[in-house]
Order: sequence, then structure tokens, then C-alpha cells
Amino acid sequence: MRWGAALAGVLTVVAGLGLRAVGSGAVAKYGGDALYTVLVYVLVMMVAPRIRPGRAAGVALLLSWCVEFFQMTGLPARWSAESTLARLALGSTFNVPDLFWYAVGAGGGWAVHRGLVRGRGRMRTTPGEEH
Repeated sequence: MRWGAALAGVLTVVAGLGLRAVGSGAVAKYGGDALYTVLVYVLVMMVAPRIRPGRAAGVALLLSWCVEFFQMTGLPARWSAESTLARLALGSTFNVPDLFWYAVGAGGGWAVHRGLVRGRGRMRTTPGEEH
């Protein structure tokens, strides 16, 4: 499962970079917010591979919201001015709509994970077929 999560993480980063390269404005910004939480979701899965999809989504959403609220302190903005990594990981400015798009990302991560778990369960329990 960790290899699957690692692959999902790489694909999420590629999708985010692609979105930034070809997207603009609100699509790039809010799509990036959703993908940020998808990546957090994937990291949660790597750390706790047996976690249920709903719980993983909740943890990813909570962590994303914590980072967003942390931006109100001004520290991420200061660090982001000096470090690209800090800017990518922490952002810089609190923005209320980001909270919604993090929820979209958590929901998307949950839906994909849930679908994969159900699909894998069907593969194991289908009688009379070889897999």
C-alpha cells in the first residue's frame, strides 16, 4: 500500500505542477489548494497505511486547515519570502476560500481511496475467477 501511496503522491505533485504550468487565475489557485490536501491525504496514507478512507480524509483536512490558520501568524509569509519549499508547504496568506477547496481535496482523496478499497475487496471475494 505504501508504494501505491508513493505513486499517488508523485502523480499528485505532477498534476499540481501541470496545473500551475497550464492553468491560470482561480483554476490554478483553487485547484492547487485541492491538490495540496490530496497530497496531505497521500502522506497520511504513507504514515498510516491501514487508516480508513474517512479518517484519512479528516486528518488531511484538519492538517490543511491548521496550515491555513497558521498563516494568520505571519510566520509562513516571512519564511516563504526566503524559501520556495516553505512557500509550497506553508503558503503565505490566509484566504477563507482555501478552506473550502481543502475540503474538496479531502473529499476527492476519500472518493478515490474508497473506490480503490471497494474494488480491491470485490477482486478478492469474487468466487470462481482467477486474479
